Amino acid sequence: MFSILKQSLNNGHTGGMAFIIGVSASDITMVLISNVFTELFSAISTHRKPIGIAGSIFLISLGVYFLFFKKIQVNEEGKQIVMKFRKSDYAKIALSGYAMNTLNPAVFLFWLTASSTFINHTLEQKLVLFIVCLAIVFSTDIAKVMLAGKIRKKLTPHNIHIINRVNGLILIGFGIALIWGLLLYADKLK
Repeated sequence: MFSILKQSLNNGHTGGMAFIIGVSASDITMVLISNVFTELFSAISTHRKPIGIAGSIFLISLGVYFLFFKKIQVNEEGKQIVMKFRKSDYAKIALSGYAMNTLNPAVFLFWLTASSTFINHTLEQKLVLFIVCLAIVFSTDIAKVMLAGKIRKKLTPHNIHIINRVNGLILIGFGIALIWGLLLYADKLK
């Protein structure tokens, strides 16, 4: 979210749109890959509890990272350091959006979870479901680009740091809740 806002704030609406095109292309790639992997995971579903615990530990680890280790770089004036792109570099901006989204493990986990949830649906149902979902994600990204100017003054490095900490706490909470649910109810799910 912050990368989309930063691109929009620094490079205007066109730079933000180039970035979200890259992000959307990455999401489409992740949907395709995760749907292929869910077929593999259906074969190993007997190991649901250890896989769930591993995923929960991953969520908790991400939360710890955001809570304690994620730092915002600032210059001498206390303003956030951001990369500047020339107007002719929109392809680079789109590729950076693709790379950033693809290298984010939470994105892959999200699409993998969604694919696993709908594993028993037909191909046509999955197509409709994921096309609608991707369209909604793309639409919200467009809204972020368009509304970025309105929150420009409020996105100080301090505020971003606070949001990162809240994000960390939420991830840790979800990870603990998932482990708790797996340990209490895994036998009932069989």
